[in-house]
Amino acid sequence: MFNITDIRINKIEGDDKLKAFAALVIEDCFLVGDLRVVESEDGYFVAMPSRRKRDGSFKDIAYPLNNVLREEIEEKVLLAYEAATGHRAISRIERGEAAQVRPDLLGVEEFGFTPKAGS
Repeated sequence: MFNITDIRINKIEGDDKLKAFAALVIEDCFLVGDLRVVESEDGYFVAMPSRRKRDGSFKDIAYPLNNVLREEIEEKVLLAYEAATGHRAISRIERGEAAQVRPDLLGVEEFGFTPKAGS
């Protein structure tokens, strides 16, 4: 996997569900921004960066390709959110409800990338 070397949290005030925006720094050299910390009826979760399509729906533009990485990102972002805000963010992961990789998202092969042998 890769090493998340920094997480930046920008708290949002006055929104019932959106609690913060987050940005990940990977290996001190790549930033992924516009992750969202969202509070739902089922607890807190991290939404991946997305873009609004012409039909009004949203499409994730950056996302993990497996559940292990998705859970790691969600755990680290929620811990950073807790540290930055002092609010407890109980995630689905803590309750043993692993987030599933969405079937509508493209896999690495569908983007035209070929995984290296042994990776």
